[in-house]
Amino acid sequence: MIAVKNLKKRFRLDNKTLKENRKKDPSTLDPREEGHWFNAVKDVSFSCEKGQVLGLLGPNGAGKTTSLRMLSTALQPTSGQILINGQDVVADPLIMRQRIGFLSGTTSLYHRLTVRENVKYFGRLHGMSEEQLDKKCEEIFDLLDIHSFADKKADSLSTGMKQRANIARTVIHDPEVIVLDEPTTGLDVISAKTILDFIETYKDSEVPVIFSTHHLHEVERLCDSVVMIDEGETKFSGSLSEFKGLASSGNLYDVFVNLVNKKEVA
Repeated sequence: MIAVKNLKKRFRLDNKTLKENRKKDPSTLDPREEGHWFNAVKDVSFSCEKGQVLGLLGPNGAGKTTSLRMLSTALQPTSGQILINGQDVVADPLIMRQRIGFLSGTTSLYHRLTVRENVKYFGRLHGMSEEQLDKKCEEIFDLLDIHSFADKKADSLSTGMKQRANIARTVIHDPEVIVLDEPTTGLDVISAKTILDFIETYKDSEVPVIFSTHHLHEVERLCDSVVMIDEGETKFSGSLSEFKGLASSGNLYDVFVNLVNKKEVA
C-alpha cells in the first residue's frame, strides 16, 4: 500500500518572474503564487491499496507531475508524508527508491544500447543476478510484446517501442509500487493498448499502480480509484464509481469539467 498525506511542495520564484508579476493585474496571477513562492502542490492526499490501479487526473499545471516526482523521491517534499507499506519514503529516500518503479515523461534509454542491454543494465543497478534478469526479461518482454525489437538499438526504435522499453526498465526489479506519468501520451493505438493491457496484469496483485493520464477512457477501463488534483490540491479522492456518481450523466468528462470549473456538480 502507498499512502500520501498532506503533501506540499513550493518553489522560490526567480527575480525575473517576480518583476513580471508586479506588472500584471493581481487577479490574473496563479492563485498558488504567494509572495516569493509558488506552491506547486498545496495539499495532496490519497492512498492506493495492493492490487489496485489508481488514476491521477487534473488539468495541465495542476500539480500531478510534481506530486508523482515526490512519490518517486526525485523531489523532496516541503512537507507531508509518503508511506509505502507503513515506511516513510521521505525519511529514507535512497532505500525506498529501490522499492519504487517510476516512469516519467523524461525517462529515456541509452541510445547506443539495445533494448535488452538497457533493461538488464537497470536491473543490475538494483542488484539483480544474470539468471534473475534473463527470467524477468522473458516475462516482461512477453507482456509488452518486445521480443521482436529486443536486440535493436534504442536510437532506431519508434516512439511506441521506446515507451514499452522504458516501462520494461521501470519494472524489471519487481518494485513494490509502480508510478507511471502519462504512459500512453503520443502513442499509436497498438502501443497504447499493449501498455494498458500490461497495467491491467497488476490488478489483484501485491503491487499498487498509480498512473496519470488525460485519457478518461483509460481510467474507465482500468482504475479502481480516482484522484483529481487542481491548483495543487486534491479535489476528489475515492472509487471510480463514486467519481462517476458526481454527475447525473455518469460521464467522466462531465465530472472532470465540473470539478475543474468549480461548478456545483449535478
